[in-house]
Amino acid sequence: MIISKMDFLDRAQLDGETLEVWIEERWLVPRSTAAELTFSEADLARAQLIRDLTRDLGVNDEGVGVILNLLDQVHGLRKALADVLQSVHERSAPPDLGH
Repeated sequence: MIISKMDFLDRAQLDGETLEVWIEERWLVPRSTAAELTFSEADLARAQLIRDLTRDLGVNDEGVGVILNLLDQVHGLRKALADVLQSVHERSAPPDLGH
């Protein structure tokens, strides 16, 4: 689902200045159309995580960057593992004999 910038700001409970900083830090990478920036549900979840880290847990900017980097690595590894497991399952499946 595509989320407009204004809707994103409202749903993420952010102001425009904070959003610009987070985009500059590359904590969020919205899609850019000719008309405006757009966001995904994953971007919204990431913004809510960043907000929780900074406001509720008191994590500083450097810490947020480290945490997001680690989370991105974990997600990448999970995807790679899922791909490997899918490949193993496909190779170990009995051949289809057309029955």
